[in-house]
Amino acid sequence: MSTLHLSRRVEGLIAGQATSDGAGVKLTRVLTQDLQRRLDPFLMLDAFGSDDPNDYIAGFPDHPHRGFETVTYMIAGRMLHRDSAGHEGLLESGGVQWMTAGRGVIHSEIPQQTDGVMEGFQLWLNLPGRDKMNAPWYRDFKAADLPRFVTTQGVTVIVIAGESQGVSGAVTRTASAPLYLDLHLPAGSSIEQTLALQHNAFVYVYRGEVRIAGQSVPTQRMAVLANGGPSDSVLIEASKDAKVLLLAGQPLKEPIAQYGPFVMNTQQEIHQAIQDFRDGTLGERVISP
Repeated sequence: MSTLHLSRRVEGLIAGQATSDGAGVKLTRVLTQDLQRRLDPFLMLDAFGSDDPNDYIAGFPDHPHRGFETVTYMIAGRMLHRDSAGHEGLLESGGVQWMTAGRGVIHSEIPQQTDGVMEGFQLWLNLPGRDKMNAPWYRDFKAADLPRFVTTQGVTVIVIAGESQGVSGAVTRTASAPLYLDLHLPAGSSIEQTLALQHNAFVYVYRGEVRIAGQSVPTQRMAVLANGGPSDSVLIEASKDAKVLLLAGQPLKEPIAQYGPFVMNTQQEIHQAIQDFRDGTLGERVISP
């Protein structure tokens, strides 16, 4: 006997803000700083995609992080990561790079191509205060390493984090309990994903168009899913081929103090991070390729 679920509705649609970062990489900031409390534990989501090398070729030279995690998902292209903790990895099409900055790391992300399409996403996931000064951690996952399955309706589900229909993702986290799915829906298909009642959640459509609880969500839009009530799932339907990211997580409900690449709980901790970076104690600089 199947269990009946009630889908969350769409609270609002977000278009994102065109911007640039690193050494001039053009991107769209989908989850901006003013949404950090609403979508706690997620701090930022950037979408990048271009077939013009001038938009991405300079990449992201050496820069510091402290207090959170970065999750880079490469849809197309190749990016080399090097950091001050001694990690190095080549992120290729379909792969994921998960980095815990913890108490501090300086890293670079440099494209390893001079033409073609480079497309992907970078998510910033907050750490609870007790973990912000942990040792840095890093792991690369090739496309073939990411758990995936296909539903009876032909929906391909790539499970980057969390769990979907009994399939556990590549990464799990206790405090933030992130769910990170890449869903490829053929025309006429649908998928229902259970969501914990207390978790914040959103969907980002990067190909095609979908309907969530009856509301249309066009391409390059983020749908913030409403909280409250008995809604324990999200129903996503596609009348034509579509690809979407579905993210949800346990809110940390802690103060957020951010200054650029540092995210802590207090301004004093931010001042300390800046001082440590200036003193060279946040992490030894790496040599960019």
